Amino acid sequence: MRQVTPHRHPVYFDHAATSFPKPEAVKRAVVEHLDKFSANPGRSGHFLSLEASRSLFEARETVADFFHVDDSRKVLFARNATEALNLAIYGLLRQGDHVVTTSMEHNSVMRPLRDLEARGVIQISVVTSSPEGVADIKALAKAVRPKQTRLMVVNHASNVVGTLVDIGKIAEVKGNAYLLVDAAQSAGCIPIDLSSLSVDFLAFTGHKALQGPQGTGGLILKTGKEPLTPLVRGGTGSNSEFEKQPEFLPDKFESGTPNGCGASGLAAGIQVVKERGVEEIRGHEKKMMGKLLEGILPMDRIHVYGPRDPEKQSAVVSINVEGMISSEVGFQLDRNFDICVRTGLHCAPSAHKTIGSFPQGTVRISMGMTNTEDEVEEIIQALRWLVSH
Repeated sequence: MRQVTPHRHPVYFDHAATSFPKPEAVKRAVVEHLDKFSANPGRSGHFLSLEASRSLFEARETVADFFHVDDSRKVLFARNATEALNLAIYGLLRQGDHVVTTSMEHNSVMRPLRDLEARGVIQISVVTSSPEGVADIKALAKAVRPKQTRLMVVNHASNVVGTLVDIGKIAEVKGNAYLLVDAAQSAGCIPIDLSSLSVDFLAFTGHKALQGPQGTGGLILKTGKEPLTPLVRGGTGSNSEFEKQPEFLPDKFESGTPNGCGASGLAAGIQVVKERGVEEIRGHEKKMMGKLLEGILPMDRIHVYGPRDPEKQSAVVSINVEGMISSEVGFQLDRNFDICVRTGLHCAPSAHKTIGSFPQGTVRISMGMTNTEDEVEEIIQALRWLVSH
């Protein structure tokens, strides 16, 4: 395995998988938590446990403030967006329910839904998006069954081509169904104000655009009264005299020792994002995308998927090079140019079928707040070399 040395600075274009490098403030917050008060919150009365509880509470308040949630108890911490999506799907759906979703969803949505479908619990309507990944609002509305549809699930930004979904328009056609939004690719780089959106559940991850550590994320509830059942039951440090799971938030859904140092790091990451400003981050990433697209669209052997418009997508650009499989392109970029990208199907086979890149997949170039125009120029020149050779 090659080691990164002071003379080797890889160009990182895999932010859709996880952000890198993490801000110094995030590293400090994690280390400080581990060094000073990494006790078990809510389980003891000593000062270290109380300090750990305070830290966890403040992290929950930070998340609530960032997404404009009026009560931090509606923020349920999880290991990642996948666990949050599973909590919403398995916790909400019952025998005979109907679900509407799109063909651009990640397997974190599709696999739980297909599992419930295979067991005869639910029925699913998968509405095909356009080859650019754009959701068909009219078809979604038509797919809703007024007396049976319990849930509509959409991702805010595609992890394959970055296509953005208009959450406001989606909310208008969901009828009486609950709306679950997968914000894994948008939280931290696309403005999200839950006080003005008719979203019932928002699943987010902490380790991508929010700049936090891996192992962090959560599910945000609209009212806190949604009829969800927990995925996990066990010790919460509350109501310990009873063998029945507590019914109050957030304890009902957070059993076991929490990721305290991760929550501290997530709070620090969100603070970094807030200080720079989501709108400024969005503007920076659109500028990077514009430069990348301007450089690669004229290349004859490169096919670019998705909207190909920075205004209509997150900072994700998927491509293929004619005559090369995607994994070979990724290998060449890594070994010859020290450029990190993601290749393959990106855990979203349905999305690749929609855009026409199945089963090969694509080369995904995903940018973040730390990337520079010089780095974008590096990948443009690298791709130009690959095409010419």
